[in-house]
Amino acid sequence: MSAIARLRHFIYSCIRLAKLKPSIPLKPIPRVLEETLRKRLSGFPVVAITGPRQSGKTTLARLASPEASYFSLEDPDTRAFALEDARGFLRQTAGTTIIDEVQRGPALLSYLQGLVDADPRPGRFILTGSSQIEVIESLTQSLAGRVGMLTLLPFSLAELQDAGRAPADLDQLLQGGLFPPIHDRLVPPEDWLRSYFATYLERDVRQILRVKDLSTFQRFVQLCAGRSGQLLNVTSLAADAGITRITAEAWISVLEASHVVFLVQPWFTNLSKRLIKAPKLHFCDVGLAAWLLGIRRPEHVMSHPLRGALFESWVLTEILKARTHRGLRPALFHLRDRDGHEIDACVETAPGRLEAIEIKSGGTVASDFFDGLDFWRRHLPGVGVTPWLVYGGDSVQSREKATVLPWNGLQPLVERLGQA
Repeated sequence: MSAIARLRHFIYSCIRLAKLKPSIPLKPIPRVLEETLRKRLSGFPVVAITGPRQSGKTTLARLASPEASYFSLEDPDTRAFALEDARGFLRQTAGTTIIDEVQRGPALLSYLQGLVDADPRPGRFILTGSSQIEVIESLTQSLAGRVGMLTLLPFSLAELQDAGRAPADLDQLLQGGLFPPIHDRLVPPEDWLRSYFATYLERDVRQILRVKDLSTFQRFVQLCAGRSGQLLNVTSLAADAGITRITAEAWISVLEASHVVFLVQPWFTNLSKRLIKAPKLHFCDVGLAAWLLGIRRPEHVMSHPLRGALFESWVLTEILKARTHRGLRPALFHLRDRDGHEIDACVETAPGRLEAIEIKSGGTVASDFFDGLDFWRRHLPGVGVTPWLVYGGDSVQSREKATVLPWNGLQPLVERLGQA
């Protein structure tokens, strides 16, 4: 981190402690996905950015194309115009045009198809949407072959470090999470996350699932938070929530579609009879998971029984961002057999090549941290395994058994996975 970045970090830390807003607006934090977006705009007439609400999609689109015209379908008048007179609405678009929250007007995409077929110049439209199911279904039906798809998740730690706004310690990171408003506007995480989740329930859930009993769904999401970083047992989850397995599966799909959770599938080999085939459940933002668990202060994280699971989920999101924000397939898996030999995260960078990442929240490296990595290096014949250990301490260690990285020094791993 540069001297200027360290100074900025100190200033913003003081502001947070004083719970004051800065006297000058904070500059937008550069996003890794911006370079990927520019490349897509040079090759596709339409580029769509999906991601959770408040992940920074609109800010990113406007930074990448500052001269573009901007329309938001969240605005009732704009939405009415677009839906009632789509041709007239699209006639006012010239140059690059940003259409925000496009899931609010999926019928518009059929008219957009004719427009780009008549004039397929690259970079004509940037579309953003918060509901992955609705956006992707509409785009694949109407704009197949004409649209480049991207996903924007909340900040990565590296993005905050480069801007000098990274959390001061690991427990602050795990409690607050990485949603942009918490770091752009310096809103107390517990206040912002409470409002965010309430808005999510009232808007996305009602719109996608038309759930009438929101309290049951809220309990379901809280139960999911308690299972973050664990193997997903849908039957057990449904029983604890008091719903059917079919309903639980549908609700998990909604949580995935709205980027609240993601599932890490198991990696299979010719030893598949002995491998656990259940996916692992993780939250896309660790701060939201912590809030759902009742964690309201950083000091509450240290003694929480799920601190290790929260840490694992956060590291998995950093890996996911390292791949997704560079336009790469996640290719993210976990590996575990019936005897409990496990690797928390595997990224398949090429056929027969695995980056194997073990994740431990402890601040001191213990010898048994390497047990899973050692076992699978011996029992994956024909597979090249590159071992990594990410832990809750502060020092980089180049050990024979693995490259050891601290929580705040993931750059070597991120850069390697971002180039695969």
